[in-house]
Amino acid sequence: MQTTLVSRRRFIGIVGAAAGMTLSPALGATKSSIHRWNGAAMGAKATIEIIHSDANEAHRVIDLAISEIERLENIFSLYRAESSVSRLNRDGRLIAPPLELVDLLTRASAVSAMSGGAFDVTVQPLWARYRDHFSANPGATALPAVDDILPLVDWRAVRSDGEAITFDRLGMAITPNGIAQGYVTDCVADILRRNHIDAVALNLGEVLTMGHRSDGRDWQVGISDPEEPARIAGRIACSNRAVATSGGYGTLFDHAQHYSHLLDPRTGRTAPIERGVSVVADSACLADAWSTAFALMDSASIRESAHGLENVEVYVATPNSGLKRLV
Repeated sequence: MQTTLVSRRRFIGIVGAAAGMTLSPALGATKSSIHRWNGAAMGAKATIEIIHSDANEAHRVIDLAISEIERLENIFSLYRAESSVSRLNRDGRLIAPPLELVDLLTRASAVSAMSGGAFDVTVQPLWARYRDHFSANPGATALPAVDDILPLVDWRAVRSDGEAITFDRLGMAITPNGIAQGYVTDCVADILRRNHIDAVALNLGEVLTMGHRSDGRDWQVGISDPEEPARIAGRIACSNRAVATSGGYGTLFDHAQHYSHLLDPRTGRTAPIERGVSVVADSACLADAWSTAFALMDSASIRESAHGLENVEVYVATPNSGLKRLV
């Protein structure tokens, strides 16, 4: 259930259609002009909602988007035994990797370097250690030993030369969950743009909107309160941009609810459970990766790292304190 835990965290952090993500009809549009798909993407609940005057064309484009999600899941999914990521993790080497996986790992490495290792796709062995520890004893109060696992968590030990992706160390594995949902969201958005869809709200684990509401205002994305995820801490205006949220509160390893599934690859310890961090960026992939990294940083470190990013906003939600912009 490793991807289920991470995906639930992402979906619960950004509340979709029920909390401000619903598209208002375009000016003069009737109710039939709104076309919606509900399904799943990368282990998370997903929606595609567009406005178009031609129902047949709208559903044709939605079908293209669904096909793209399916194609990319066959590359990135940890659920599917024969996905590219699953084969890489199983064999430690993937010959002739898909261009999308090479691209994603290149982007991931850039964020890892800029974040000082707070973001690291090679955290999967650490995650598996926590999962196995608490699965065997859900009431455990002690953390698992991780000193033997931490040497396997190192983004610099993943080699990619275009012909193959290789792990430098036996036992390494990657998880794309802190970046792939955003990457998939961007790919789907590109398909919609190429097919002249200009009013859309995507929630594929991360949120991306295009165009504006019928009254010309920005879409509003509801962000959950970390203590009561069903409650909205605040809303972020978002048009032609993406929003991603990360936080340790979505799913916890232990029955006592002390230990978050969101792990710090630098220390091997869990993230704080009382805070959610949301990132607004032009790219869902960028927002996804940086929200993961920022969830493991204090406010000063977030500000310092965000200083080098263009056109990025950072918001923090804490219990009973609402949503506040940090950067």
